[in-house]
Amino acid sequence: MFIPDNWRKSSYSGEGDGNECVEIATSTTHAAVRDSKAPARATLSFPAPGFTAFLEGMKAGRLSNGG
Repeated sequence: MFIPDNWRKSSYSGEGDGNECVEIATSTTHAAVRDSKAPARATLSFPAPGFTAFLEGMKAGRLSNGG
C-alpha cells in the first residue's frame, strides 16, 4: 500500500493563497492526488506509469474535460 508523505501543491494553484488546487505525492512506483481544501478526505492513488501517461496526454491535448 502506498502511503504518501511528500505532498506538494500544484504550480497552478490559483490566486491568493492557492486554495483552488490539488496536491500530489509521488514515489518510484505510485502517484497520489488529493484536494488541497480537504486533505484528510479521499486520496486517489495510481501506478506511476499510468499517471505519467495521463499527464503526457493532458500536456499534448489528447484528453479533454468532456466539454
